[in-house]
Amino acid sequence: MHTRPHASWIPAATRVNLRHRRRRGLQCLLLCGVVLGGAAGALQPVFAQDWAEKMFHKREHNFGTVARGADTVYRFEITNLYKQTMTITGVRSSCGCTSTTVENPTIKTHEKAYVVARFNTRAFTGMHGATLTVSFDAPYRAEVQVRVHGNIRGDVVFAPGAVQFGDVEEGVGSERALTVSYAGRENWRIVDVTNDNNHFEVELKELGRGRGKVSYNLLVRLRDNVPAGYVKDQLTVVTNDPRADSQRIPLFVEGRVMPEISVTPAMLVLGDITAGVSVTRKVVVRGKNPFRILNVDCGDDCFRFDTDDQSKTLHLVGVTFHPEGLGDIRLPVRIVTDRGSRRGTVLMISANVLPAAPAAPAESAPRTPSSAEQPAVDAAESRVADAASK
Repeated sequence: MHTRPHASWIPAATRVNLRHRRRRGLQCLLLCGVVLGGAAGALQPVFAQDWAEKMFHKREHNFGTVARGADTVYRFEITNLYKQTMTITGVRSSCGCTSTTVENPTIKTHEKAYVVARFNTRAFTGMHGATLTVSFDAPYRAEVQVRVHGNIRGDVVFAPGAVQFGDVEEGVGSERALTVSYAGRENWRIVDVTNDNNHFEVELKELGRGRGKVSYNLLVRLRDNVPAGYVKDQLTVVTNDPRADSQRIPLFVEGRVMPEISVTPAMLVLGDITAGVSVTRKVVVRGKNPFRILNVDCGDDCFRFDTDDQSKTLHLVGVTFHPEGLGDIRLPVRIVTDRGSRRGTVLMISANVLPAAPAAPAESAPRTPSSAEQPAVDAAESRVADAASK
């Protein structure tokens, strides 16, 4: 029979070596735990940041060269790609040259939010940039950084800082004027004002020149054929500056063309629907003047739209959906009226069609005893009755 030797039987040099090995082994285990624990802790924020970054359409914007006092704004678009509702809890700016606001901080599935970055061109001049940190609180905490930068000219001033049309009725033009002032070279000139579309007409008139100062009056007209919706655009003021990067100065234009015909809600969310089960909802179509609905079409036979042929300012339209296929559905519905080809509106419909639940197996009906079996059944029932009475 062998017994485990006592530590005192082991030579002293061997005992010291064993203690040293045990200490080294413990240190390795602790080190591995710290490394693995740190890595595990780092995985969650990296993962959370990754899902949040995917929602951003763009994460950097260059304002370019802008005039002092110009309204210089950029909206970072965020789209919720997931089924969970997302929440933006705040935005931090690394520089006072840029202030921020959030449009629609609670973002439902497929909805959009915007982080609005506004360059402070009235208090700053020269090259400036800012890092904006956007914080999310759901479904996981995450932070996403976006960046803006640009050059604010101190020698060119727009007053007011942008062309603001406000609300304009569809089919009615509008105009706004502003002053462009320059301090510097005697021969400084505006040589052109350009735009990428035909929504605007521009008139430029020089007001004065002398002692190194030049001023212009800029008249901007919004055409009467601009379609309904938000107008967010820019004109480019082209100068004769010797440096190419200073020759083009953006002038921002904003307004909203109010539609003659509108639909409420503009987005009809049907949510989760079972395949083969019809769902009916109603939308309201309004107009500033009486109108008739000529047609409602979405190109999908699964939808039926109930309208009348009366001319009035408010119509209640029934929308019935009988889903056949499965999956997410998102489609536009064009509502055509008798007010002209452009005087209609568009309704967006979204739904998620789920498969029908499998039918439960039917219970078999009790079998009726045959004439030969019936006496035995009667006798059994009689015995049960007698036993219950005792």
